[in-house]
Amino acid sequence: MKKAIVIMLTGAMMLAAVACGSSSSTSTPAADTKTEEAAPAEETEEVESTVEETTDDAAAITEEPMAYADYAAAAVDTEVVIQGGIQAKQAYYAEQGTASIYLQDENGAYFLYNLPCTEKEYELMETGKMIKVKGYKAEWSGEVEVVDAIWMFVDGEYVAEPEDVTALLGTDDLINKQNKKVSFKGMTVEAAGDGSAADVAYLYGWDGSGSEGDDLYFNVSYNGQTYSFTVESYLCGPDTDVYKAVKELKVGDVIDLEGFLYWYEGPNPHITAVSAAQ
Repeated sequence: MKKAIVIMLTGAMMLAAVACGSSSSTSTPAADTKTEEAAPAEETEEVESTVEETTDDAAAITEEPMAYADYAAAAVDTEVVIQGGIQAKQAYYAEQGTASIYLQDENGAYFLYNLPCTEKEYELMETGKMIKVKGYKAEWSGEVEVVDAIWMFVDGEYVAEPEDVTALLGTDDLINKQNKKVSFKGMTVEAAGDGSAADVAYLYGWDGSGSEGDDLYFNVSYNGQTYSFTVESYLCGPDTDVYKAVKELKVGDVIDLEGFLYWYEGPNPHITAVSAAQ
């Protein structure tokens, strides 16, 4: 499927907190994302923010937004109307005129896949801005999302604080936090490679077949269990601090993490910030 200080990890020096910016970068791994059909657009000239900018079909959204509990209970393939604050956006694809958005309200979170928008509208999608969305609930490899949607800006603002879900790792309850901005505390970096590369802390692509600019995969453990986390390059590309920081990780480092609880055949968090464990 498929939106700052560089860590210095030498000797006894402490890790410093880093996070990705709001811009995004290039490729998506075949193992955990849908194939994207077009490259992200080049940066466009700055535009003035205004809630009046919206999609042509937005006037069709006359329904009141659903409560998150009603959205969660809705069956796949049914029409839904939701509202929340933009938390992050992935790269804009000019050829198809879409972007994917992490959206959240006080009670839950949503992933908007291939949301139609113009380049100007994409630039206006700042963190915290509220939008109303009408589309269809869908599911892909465990990830629940909204597709085939129309949308509009609405008044208000909401920026979520990361929710600590460390204690939920390995439990059935973790999926209830899907797509939320979350944090993980006291995670130990484990080897990402096989036995012949036991000291490698990250891989380009899920199987190591990628290169600079591709997603970064790295393993961390907690309470004796190991989990695979990702720096999704469309969300946090190679020019972001978190991408650079993960490349500086060493096996055995103990770190805190923030990101979005994406799902692919199980939890596959998309990490946006790394810091030394507190």
